Amino acid sequence: MFNPKSLKKEFDEKSSQETSTLPPSFIEEDAVFGKLDSKGPNYRGLGEWGALVLMTKSNLGLGVLAIPTVFSVLGIVPGIICIVVVQSIIAYCAIIIGTFKVNHPEVYGLADAGGVFGGRIGREFLYLFYCILLVFITASALVGLSTALNAVSAHGTCTAVFIAVAAIAGFLVGSIRTLGKLSWIGWAGLVSIVSSIIILTVAVGVQDRPPFPAPQEGPWDKDMKIFGSPTFAEAMSAINAIVFSYGSTPLYFGIVSEMKEPRKYARMMVISVKFITVLYLIIGSVVYFYCGQYVASPALGSAGVLLKKICYGIAIPGLLASLTIFIHLSAKNIFVRVLAGSTHLQSNSMTHWLSWLGCTLAATVGGYIIASAIPIFGSLISLIGAIVCPIVCIIPHTIMWWHDNWRNVPSSERKRSTIIFALINVACFCIGLFLLGGGTYGAVIDLINTTSDNGPWTCADNSGSVVS
Repeated sequence: MFNPKSLKKEFDEKSSQETSTLPPSFIEEDAVFGKLDSKGPNYRGLGEWGALVLMTKSNLGLGVLAIPTVFSVLGIVPGIICIVVVQSIIAYCAIIIGTFKVNHPEVYGLADAGGVFGGRIGREFLYLFYCILLVFITASALVGLSTALNAVSAHGTCTAVFIAVAAIAGFLVGSIRTLGKLSWIGWAGLVSIVSSIIILTVAVGVQDRPPFPAPQEGPWDKDMKIFGSPTFAEAMSAINAIVFSYGSTPLYFGIVSEMKEPRKYARMMVISVKFITVLYLIIGSVVYFYCGQYVASPALGSAGVLLKKICYGIAIPGLLASLTIFIHLSAKNIFVRVLAGSTHLQSNSMTHWLSWLGCTLAATVGGYIIASAIPIFGSLISLIGAIVCPIVCIIPHTIMWWHDNWRNVPSSERKRSTIIFALINVACFCIGLFLLGGGTYGAVIDLINTTSDNGPWTCADNSGSVVS
C-alpha cells in the first residue's frame, strides 16, 4: 500500500490556513453554498467521524459480496494483488480530492474540478460521466435492496414492486438536506452490512458444504484456485468488479465540501479505504476458501436458504443506507449546479424546497428506470464500471495534481519530490487508460455472451430464492 504522508501533510497545512480563522461551529461564508446562517440549512455541519462513515458506507455495500467470485476467476493470489493495487491507486487519487478542494474552495464536485483544469469542455465532459456514474450506482443500490426484499420474503411479490418500494424509501430518507443530519443512517447501515457479512463468514465456515449447486451427498471438489487461468476478457471483467467496488470515491468531493473541518478529510479517507480493503480481503478469502467454485454471487447466498434470509434481513438497513447516500449526493450534484450563486441555495424558501425535492425525485426516478428497464443489468454495470469508473475515479485526479503542482509551477521551483509524484501520476494515468480500454473490452465480451429471458419491469426473482 502506498504511503500518503507527504500529500496528507501538504493537505493539513493548507486546510489549517483555510479554516483557522473560522469559529469551529459556525461558518459565515462558503465558496460553494454562499452565506450560511441559522435561517437555512447548515451545509458545513458534517463532523469528521460522520464523514468517515459516509465515505465507508458509500463504497461498502454488495460490492464486498462480489470479491469471492473475483477470486474464483483470478485465483486468490492474483485477486489479492489486484485488490491492493486498485485500492492504492484509488486512495491516492482520493487524497488529491482533498488538496484540490483546499486549493480551489469554489469546487463542489468533479465537474467543477474539470472546469478548473479543462475549461467548459472539461467541466461538461466530466459532468456527463459523473452523472452516468451516479445514476448507475443508484440503480445498483435499488437492485441490491430489491434482491434483499426478495430473499427475505422468498419472492413474495414482483421484483418490479420491490424496486419501486426501494425507490420510495430512498427518496424519503435521501431528501434530508444536509450530510451532517444524514450521517446517522451511515452508522446504522455500516453496522448492518458488517454484521451481515460477518454472519455469512461464520456460517460458511461451520457448514459442511455450500448449498445447491454443490453436491449435497458424497465427495465434492472446491476447485479452489491459487492462480487462475482466465482469458483476458474474463480477467478484465473480474478487475472491473474490483474497480466498481471502489467506484464511489468521486462522491467524496461532496462529502469534504460539507465537513466542518476539511483538514481532517485525508486522515478519515485513508482510514476508510484501509478498513474497506481489509474487510474485502478477509471476507473474500474466507468465503472463497470454504465455498470454492460454488460461491454464490452475491455471496450472501452461499450459506443456505435460512442463513441467506437472515443475512439479507440484517443487511437491509445497510443497503438502504447506500441507496440514501447515492440519491442524496446525486440530487445535491444537480441542486448545487441549478441554484449556484442564488440565495435560494441555502435558504428555506419555496424555490429552495421545490428545487431540492425535484432534484431528489429526478435522481430517484433516473435510478429506478435503469434498475427496472434493463434485463441484463449485471453485465451492463460491468460495462459502465469499465467505461466510467477510470474516467471519474483515476484519470481526472492525476490531471488535478498536474494542474496544481506542475502546470503553474516554474521548472526552477520543482522539487525532487515533485518529480517523483509526477512519475506516480503518469503511472496512475496510464493504468487508468489501460483499465478503460481493457475493461471495456472484457465487459463487451461478457455482455455479448450473456443472455436473459427477462424483460423490463420483470416480476422474476433476482435473489435466487425461487428455483425455476
